[in-house]
Amino acid sequence: MTQQLTAKSSQKVQMFLSQHGKSFVVKEMPESTRTAQEAAQAIGCQQAQIAKSLIFKDANSGDPILLIVSGTNQVCTDKVEEATGLKLAKADAKFVRDRIGYAIGGVPPIAHNEDVKTILDPDLKQYPSIWAAAGTPNAVFELEAADLPQLTQGKWVELAK
Repeated sequence: MTQQLTAKSSQKVQMFLSQHGKSFVVKEMPESTRTAQEAAQAIGCQQAQIAKSLIFKDANSGDPILLIVSGTNQVCTDKVEEATGLKLAKADAKFVRDRIGYAIGGVPPIAHNEDVKTILDPDLKQYPSIWAAAGTPNAVFELEAADLPQLTQGKWVELAK
């Protein structure tokens, strides 16, 4: 039995998942899932099982870059640059909202306003299931790391500090 989603952005994520042949279910939680730590507490999983969606800007092109990172990892921008040739710069909240379509703290790995180059953290592969944001600071969905490349067109790159 699926719950009725109240937020339009969570509905957008659920629609994307359904249209891509996935039976994943977006869940709106009573607690905040804005940070990896809060999400893990609300869900009852390890913090490392949270797939953080971090938006950067390509310093050369100005295009958004999505890094999907294990909840306990920090990004080493030098590793990403060396592996991909991308020069990562910080993206502010307005850039994320305008280009991606979601507020920071609820950015999902999918269903963005535009196609986004995506880099995946291989550390996520060690868990039988992972959890990702679903459009709001209290909505999540469960998936397997193996689903990420198909859903995001992302590439696995060692990126942790």
